[in-house]
Amino acid sequence: MENNKKYFFAVDLGATSGRTIIGTLGDERIVLEELTRFDNNLIETGGHFYWDIYALYNEIIKGLKLAAQRQIPICSIGIDTWGVDFVCVGKDGALLRNPLAYRDPHTFGMMEDYFDAKVDKKTVYDITGIQFMNFNSLFQLHAMRKNGDSALAGAEKILFVPDALSYMLTGKTVCEYTIASTSQMLDPKTKTLDPKLLESVGLTQEHFGEMINPAVEIGSLTEEVQKMTGLGALPVIAVAGHDTGSAVAAVPAKDEKFAYLSSGTWSLMGIETKDAIINGLSYERNFTNEGGIEGTTRFLKNICGMWLYERCRKEWTDAPKSHTELQAEAMKQPAFQSIINPDDAMFANPASMVDAIQEYCRKTGQHVPEGYAEICRCIFDSLALRYRQVFGYLQEMASFPIEVLHIIGGGSLNNYLNQFTADSLGVEVLAGPQEGTAIGNIMLQAKASGDVSDIWDMRHIIANSIELKRFEPKDRQIWDKAYEKFLEITKN
Repeated sequence: MENNKKYFFAVDLGATSGRTIIGTLGDERIVLEELTRFDNNLIETGGHFYWDIYALYNEIIKGLKLAAQRQIPICSIGIDTWGVDFVCVGKDGALLRNPLAYRDPHTFGMMEDYFDAKVDKKTVYDITGIQFMNFNSLFQLHAMRKNGDSALAGAEKILFVPDALSYMLTGKTVCEYTIASTSQMLDPKTKTLDPKLLESVGLTQEHFGEMINPAVEIGSLTEEVQKMTGLGALPVIAVAGHDTGSAVAAVPAKDEKFAYLSSGTWSLMGIETKDAIINGLSYERNFTNEGGIEGTTRFLKNICGMWLYERCRKEWTDAPKSHTELQAEAMKQPAFQSIINPDDAMFANPASMVDAIQEYCRKTGQHVPEGYAEICRCIFDSLALRYRQVFGYLQEMASFPIEVLHIIGGGSLNNYLNQFTADSLGVEVLAGPQEGTAIGNIMLQAKASGDVSDIWDMRHIIANSIELKRFEPKDRQIWDKAYEKFLEITKN
């Protein structure tokens, strides 16, 4: 290994799969290498859905063993995961059970029940500024209390998933700020868990580890883990434990006048702000304020993204397997003949996405798209128009002019949709990096080790390391007219 380079070990866990990655930093550039990839399977038993925290831990150990075998001189380890889910830890330090998954039906109807029985909806939003979703940690905890959950009853500590995995590696209990902000229990003004909301679910601050920020050391590998892996007492660093937090840290922006679109199954569109934006407008539009790095807030909205396209692809029997061919066929179809609101409740989880899209168009008196090409065109047109609507909301609420949109994540490879987005919004779009989350994770470890100084230093190195694709807006009048049609169709 070259001595002038630094090596960091990133664990990036999504809701369906996970990876261990080596990030190499040197000469003002970062290079990634995937070490291992594995499934993250939900376990269904006893009427509940659980995550297998032990299997995930085991996969991390496997990745670390491989790094040791290859004699990679790792500087540190960092873990990011999806949000909201948590593990209960008993008085003796043992995990009390595999954690319930956010897809578990035990929270259905619990949000409304909580508002009726505990704290009203407006008060919860005024404290947290988090958009309402029935699986947020607050409502999971309410459901567990109500159902007499034994793990919660015996919990000495509650650790969010990335913090629980760090605990399994180090024996140290912490509560990392960005992951805690997804819980709907954190007050972004005080930057602490709110006592009133904790009390409403029978908890106190003491039930959670010490609140720490990204780029802070949690502890080093226990002797047990050192023996298993063949590694020394390596530090485990709190990165932005929430994967979107790590992804936004990797936006290669040159200044703060940008919006981002983290594009995948979900599209998360937002801005980075100094303070949370919590007011009547953000409440009405159900925007969220999640913790960012270096004291920033990620002010954003969840939009149903490539979920529509992915679901349709599973149904199409005659469509080309290649994305490129399928999308090229879609581009031959007339623009804007069918428009949907991607966030309509009927697209949340229909038995058939194709049927749902056709039904929406039928109900709104439009051309009913037939075949994969027309439906794909309808999805791309509609997503770009919905992005424009949310971008307009951001422009209204931001304290600075938004001059560019950065698209990161897997969706940054979709050139057609990227161009449509630039055309629809009327601003320049810069696409990349695709691997935003892993890069953000690694750069925060580099910050902890003193190899980068701050977020702008990180972003400069990231911009150096990747080739951004640039999309300039065109066809303004055509898109303006289409947007009027979108607003008309989706107003109900």
